[in-house]
Amino acid sequence: MTASVSTPHSTRGKLASTVSDEQLAEITELFQNRRKGYSLEAPLYTDPAVFKVEMQAIFGTHWLFAASVAEIPEAGDYVTLDYGPHSLIVLRTDDGGVNVLHNVCRHRGARVLTEASGSTGNLVCGYHSWTYSPEGNLIHASAPGEGTFDKNCFALKRAHGRIHAGLIFVSLAKEPPEDFDQVAEIFEPYLAPHDISRAKVAYQQNIIEEGNWKLVMENNRECYHCDGHPELACSLFPTWGLTDETVPTHLEEVWERNQKAQAGLEERCRRYGIPYEVVEELDTRVAGIRISRESLDGDGESFSADGHRLSKKLLGELRDFRLGRCSMHLQPNSWFHFQSDHVITFAAFPINEHQTLVRTTWLVADDAVEGDDYDLETLTHTWKQTNLQDKAFVELCQSGASSPAYEPGPYMKSEYQVEAFINWYTQRVLEHLAWPVPPSS
Repeated sequence: MTASVSTPHSTRGKLASTVSDEQLAEITELFQNRRKGYSLEAPLYTDPAVFKVEMQAIFGTHWLFAASVAEIPEAGDYVTLDYGPHSLIVLRTDDGGVNVLHNVCRHRGARVLTEASGSTGNLVCGYHSWTYSPEGNLIHASAPGEGTFDKNCFALKRAHGRIHAGLIFVSLAKEPPEDFDQVAEIFEPYLAPHDISRAKVAYQQNIIEEGNWKLVMENNRECYHCDGHPELACSLFPTWGLTDETVPTHLEEVWERNQKAQAGLEERCRRYGIPYEVVEELDTRVAGIRISRESLDGDGESFSADGHRLSKKLLGELRDFRLGRCSMHLQPNSWFHFQSDHVITFAAFPINEHQTLVRTTWLVADDAVEGDDYDLETLTHTWKQTNLQDKAFVELCQSGASSPAYEPGPYMKSEYQVEAFINWYTQRVLEHLAWPVPPSS
């Protein structure tokens, strides 16, 4: 990279402690010169300075999916989230809401809560026992020989948290993007019949992928590689993302079966008053979204070898197992599958420029009994295997992006959602850097 672009003074102020002016100018030039329809230049997948910019422009600004209420069902339940340099406590409150607190003691910066999840009353730092209320207020910090000081000045720092349709979102921004309210209005009717507030966690898997977080998201946004998912292909039509014009000859029979199954699904959705239409605004709004309800192969009920249900218990007020999957993508870090019998949530949390934590959580009805209503290994088998396969694909791409021989390659027509994700990402970073977004070609 060569530095040839000056950087707005306001942006230099935001990033002065982490990224030099020269680095920022080089990064800005990469974004401004990004070639539409092609993967990113290698430094955008590998450069630690780019990662620092992203932690402010993306993960320090936007609404992120954090967890579901099923993970913290009772007051005092919490999860901790770690991504990039940040650590957050997401704590369920007495009124059913959430408090989101920076997991940094105001004494000398120790982590206050060190477990990934648990239940607590007050929050006690294990270093010097500074004690905070669930709202983050400092309520105890005494030591022999100390005079008094104003405890009100040393509360835990807060972040934003909100719950929509049983999903918990957090934002570190002083003023988070406002259009998330509109996005929530889009997805809530799709998710409401599944009633996550009456679900429980059956299993949670954490995988660290040796790849940049954007490669994780790119991989998720296309099915061009789905031949590499034999377990998933039993129920997920491999024609996802294709059209009449782009279906290859060898998938024509599958495409016809998919179209027939989709017609049946839509008829059932109309009968039950469940929305199914595609809403796709991945790069045309700040809080990008894609949501739809799509048919599954076989029995059309769940992600199994024959498409048959994996839990005997329907979620929420649903009355039919044959409702395929409601698929939702939210920018920047999450995707979801809502079936009649269970829900799977996915969240990507960047660790650094070359590592990403991918967290997958399986939810079932709260009265479903393991061993009677579902077999845990069977319930989780398809996506456990798919996640490991995706991990390998992402790591292949990270290795390639680190090679001197790498250069950006073109996205295929079926990968249009990957282009939409990268276009969204580019827009958001340039806006954060106070540069105008280049016009669409």
